[in-house]
Amino acid sequence: MTGKLRIDHLTKEFVSTAGEHVIALQDIDLEVRDEEIICLLGPSGCGKTTLLRIIGGLDYATSGSAFLNGVLIDGPDPKTAMIFQEYSLFPWRDVMGNIVLGLEIQGAPRDSRIAAARQYLELVGLQGFERSYPYELSGGMRQRVAVARALAVDPEILLMDEPFGALDAQTRNRMQLELLHIWEKTRKTVIFVTHSVDEAVFLADRVVVLTRRPGRIKEIIEVPQKRPRERTAQAFIEIRRHVLDLIAEESPASSKV
Repeated sequence: MTGKLRIDHLTKEFVSTAGEHVIALQDIDLEVRDEEIICLLGPSGCGKTTLLRIIGGLDYATSGSAFLNGVLIDGPDPKTAMIFQEYSLFPWRDVMGNIVLGLEIQGAPRDSRIAAARQYLELVGLQGFERSYPYELSGGMRQRVAVARALAVDPEILLMDEPFGALDAQTRNRMQLELLHIWEKTRKTVIFVTHSVDEAVFLADRVVVLTRRPGRIKEIIEVPQKRPRERTAQAFIEIRRHVLDLIAEESPASSKV
């Protein structure tokens, strides 16, 4: 696999409403390979979502840079698509209307919009729900619509910000399997933010663990097991335990020991 995304010495600093300077991310170096699933994991407030937004061109670095295919990221790019936890669907549009939205913005012809929407509607398993509205769908189904909408514009990288965080445990596990099925079909590069160690180890080729603020890369853990992974397998449990230990080291309580 070749490098698709490169982050060089990236630092992000905010100025609070009280005028205080807060460093959210510090000196992040990371290379993401083509067709790879990367999970970003770390304590709340460590800068995971901020890093995702910078990669998506929705925020900017204070210093350092991020490059996609060797080109500096300095704003939103159709090569990236972001999927949020809150679905971000328009309630007045039906499923088809939501899926074609990005293609409409890009000015794609109607026939190609409909063809792409139907292709990805089938991929996420929502045939027969084309004319349903978001309020008629379950949380998992709404998130599938959001995934289909992102895929319809054919991005090179999917940026996923805790997309399954609001779902119940059974639906969340099912959506993880759905994501892996979609990845097998599309081979998109995926950068996935989560608070769940189990989810990260189940999905990722590599898990990137960040420290508490200011967020730095604490360790990058390779997950060599083939997919689909068995959560009760000894190798899975060992990696999960190691990642849990890394996260525990970053908890406020551990700093007092």
